Amino acid sequence: MFDSLADRMREDEVRETTMQRLLRYGAIFLVAIVLFGGLYFGVQYLEF
Repeated sequence: MFDSLADRMREDEVRETTMQRLLRYGAIFLVAIVLFGGLYFGVQYLEF
């Protein structure tokens, strides 16, 4: 009746295609680059 969280996560991973996984990881990578790049250039801007 009730699925455990681990069971649900396992089922969701099986349903996910390789392209969806690559797109998700690519989006996470781009967001991380934008955030850390923004922090870096923000600190550089404050130093001048």
